[in-house]
Amino acid sequence: MSSVLYSLGRWAARARRLVVIGWVLVLAVVGGAAGLLYQGFDNSVTIPGTESQDALDSLSATFPQVSGSSAQIIVVAPDGSTIDDAAVRGPIEDTVDDLGELDQVAAVTSPYDDQMAASVNDDDTATLLTIQLDGDQSVITEDTKESLRTASDDLAAALPAGSQASLGGELFSVEFPALSIIEAIGVVVALVVLIITLGSFVAAGLPLVNALMGVGVSMLLLLTATVLGPINSTTPMLGLMLGLAVGIDYALFIVSRHREQLAAGLEVDESIARATATAGSAVIFAGLTVMIALVGLGVAGIPFLTVMGIAAAVAVGIAVLVSLTLLPALLSFSGERLRPRAPRAARKAKGKAKRAAAPADGVHRNRFFDGWVRGATRFPVLTIVLIVGAIAALAWPATNLRLALPDAGTLPEDNSARVTYDLVGEEFGEGFNGPLIVTGSIVTSNDPVTLMDDLGDEIAALPGVADVPLSTPNPSADTGIIQVVPEGGPTSQETKDLVNEIRDQHDHYLEKYGVDLSVTGFAAVGIDVSDKLGAALLPFGLVVVGLSLVLLTMVFRSIWVPVKASLGYLLSVGAAFGVVTLVFENGVLADALNVTKLGPVISFMPIILMGVLFGLAMDYEVFLVSRIREDYVHGGDARRAVRTGFLGSAKVVTAAAVIMFAVFVAFVPEGDMTLKPIALGLAVGVLVDAFVVRMTLVPAVLALLGERAWHMPRWLDRILPTFDVEGEGLTKELRLASWPEPGATDAVAARDLEVAGPDGSPAPVVGPVSVRVPDGGALCVHGDAAAPVTALLLALAGRMAPDAGAVKVTGLVLPERAMTVRGRVAVVDALAEHGRPAATVDAAVRDGARVVVVDRTDAVADRPAREALAAALARARRGGTAVLLGASGVAATDLLDDGTGREVAVLDVGAGWGAPSVLTGADVPPPPPGAGHDPAPVEPDPAGADETDDHIEGDTHVQEVRA
Repeated sequence: MSSVLYSLGRWAARARRLVVIGWVLVLAVVGGAAGLLYQGFDNSVTIPGTESQDALDSLSATFPQVSGSSAQIIVVAPDGSTIDDAAVRGPIEDTVDDLGELDQVAAVTSPYDDQMAASVNDDDTATLLTIQLDGDQSVITEDTKESLRTASDDLAAALPAGSQASLGGELFSVEFPALSIIEAIGVVVALVVLIITLGSFVAAGLPLVNALMGVGVSMLLLLTATVLGPINSTTPMLGLMLGLAVGIDYALFIVSRHREQLAAGLEVDESIARATATAGSAVIFAGLTVMIALVGLGVAGIPFLTVMGIAAAVAVGIAVLVSLTLLPALLSFSGERLRPRAPRAARKAKGKAKRAAAPADGVHRNRFFDGWVRGATRFPVLTIVLIVGAIAALAWPATNLRLALPDAGTLPEDNSARVTYDLVGEEFGEGFNGPLIVTGSIVTSNDPVTLMDDLGDEIAALPGVADVPLSTPNPSADTGIIQVVPEGGPTSQETKDLVNEIRDQHDHYLEKYGVDLSVTGFAAVGIDVSDKLGAALLPFGLVVVGLSLVLLTMVFRSIWVPVKASLGYLLSVGAAFGVVTLVFENGVLADALNVTKLGPVISFMPIILMGVLFGLAMDYEVFLVSRIREDYVHGGDARRAVRTGFLGSAKVVTAAAVIMFAVFVAFVPEGDMTLKPIALGLAVGVLVDAFVVRMTLVPAVLALLGERAWHMPRWLDRILPTFDVEGEGLTKELRLASWPEPGATDAVAARDLEVAGPDGSPAPVVGPVSVRVPDGGALCVHGDAAAPVTALLLALAGRMAPDAGAVKVTGLVLPERAMTVRGRVAVVDALAEHGRPAATVDAAVRDGARVVVVDRTDAVADRPAREALAAALARARRGGTAVLLGASGVAATDLLDDGTGREVAVLDVGAGWGAPSVLTGADVPPPPPGAGHDPAPVEPDPAGADETDDHIEGDTHVQEVRA
């Protein structure tokens, strides 16, 4: 992948005007589509497969008058008056008549109508008008909502002084979140951090431009997508928050790497290409993990949450795409202005003696971070115990975390729906803000009215029931409903217990009355959503942790590193949950953070936080630990690598975490109560994960494990694919670009190639082998056994990864370009072809194979078959195709006899398993660059060598593949 990104970065830098114009056109086109197709956002919640949703769907067909959304107007008479006073009654009756004439209004209750009676409090000083609407929230138009507001305002104006009239209810229980100036502070903080980190206004501005372009495109796409179906109003805010955060961070990693390489002397376009390939690989890995986790929100089976996850994943994906295309173009426009000036010339003279005595490990000494990592690793066991204990204490409040859907009680206190909510609670009781509807089919009843009265009386006697104001069949007498007012509020534990109690009595009601009852209503829907999301947390957590184990094992080729990373992620999640519980349920700093009401947090906070934080945690893990691993591979000292790798990456990781924290925390003070706990949880999670887990706990654990941290069973190493997130493969390809020599066109060049045996085997199956085969050339490989011969041929064909050595086939480095090599090299098994492989060889050459491998040629025993194979191989070689033959016992040189008497190249691998190989008739390539010899230049500019090359030890060529 790093090679593809290298080419992409170089192309974007050279075609910079085309790339920038392309993205501007994309933004314009998507903006135009959004303007034409935008349908508005939706706050309705559907949860297929739950009792409450199935009951609502049934009521929409059998009892539509009660299945739609509803609004409420509470009227409180002035002191000393009641609602029966003429000055109060007249305006109420006029308002009821006016409301009944509005579009989309199905029915309106009135305290003066026996058929559609409104609720009245015990002392007749307040009434609650219920406005039943024709459809759910998603279909109620803004005109209808405005008409309801006008009617409520007119009623308030007509009532006598001292009266109160306020509009609220389910229809107005959730507000669309909006941006404020506070969110912009996060962007300002990000800019300041970028300037400090990158040391340049131009460099600091590029990540912001990158992020804003990505956010602009993703938000306009989201507006366009509303034409395809309902999208929750929280979705764009979540996408905006994530798009800004990851867009800035991903660009920071690439710009930071680019400036490091410019400081080392690389030419601008080459540096852009390398930065895109190296840091860009890590950006793709980090972005994919976030996207997979967000799309994984669909495991909960709740449509609006699935849409939210997909939309946020698209925002992250666009941020990655912009970082890999637009950013290289912007870097090219910036040119030499991003090259750091005068690399510490004054400091060099001042500290010359001090540096002469310092260890020559090539790492700049930042005193702060040097002290940090030394303190974390000096007593690693103590560090681990303190951190785990502290995070466990911080996470403990999360054991009392309660979940619920937001209602009007979480709105700002001056909001009309919140005023209504509070007045209803004061005058009638909290349960009137979330009445339950118990419904069932009564089609078999001979006396539906009596049946519903009996059911209503029995339910009214249940503990936790405040009132049963309505118990009636529908006009066709096939469905009955019972309105149950709980004693507790919609999100209280008492209401949840009552819902469970009624459902537990299901069989009793079915046996006694013959009615299959279900519980629904706004409160019941919220309870079912919370329960379903809570049940999805464990499988989602297992998927996320399992994914992290697999991905990090692929990246770091280690067992302990992924285990440590996954456990650290769980610690970060626990800390985030604990802080959210402290603030939103226990009230710690609630006033400072503008928390409008204490109580349960929004139901989907935990699963969204787990998904997003997973990607961010893996992001920091990769950027920190990959540098540590790189230093370990090059230096071999595990404890020293912890310190040098930490110093090499701590500054960028710190800047990225601070930026992410600033963006998230900016959505807390003025954010709505739906987004606020998510933003706070993410801010705390990022802070704890970056600074406590990744930058303190991880170095301590790695220092404690030492060499064991990088152990990987050989069998597992073979079966797992490799994910090169730091561009090590590209570094190797660039180092070997002019090897064996500039302009070489060899079909095969191998130096010290080895294929290892099973895990624990003291010797390789074959190797070390060094050989060089030109285009159109040939090589006969034979040995005392088939295994070493086949292993060598499969390694050269890109079918088996070599375990050591430097190998190029058709100019491509193995194993980094194995996929492409497999397309250029044909492998023919003579035994599988029943001893007649000639036709298969001809077919491979016709298909364009540049190298043909024929193994087990000793199986071609028939003379005509051998002659046909020899002829096919001769035709291949005349066409410029190289030929590699394998045989057990005697070399198959007769298949390559062209009658000229030229010596045939033969490689005898002997018995394998450490046996020396003997090569005759062929050349051996020189040692690759970095192998203790004068290397061939990789770049024409001597400043092109990056810091990685400076750390290569004398035997690195034997370990290149493992690196």
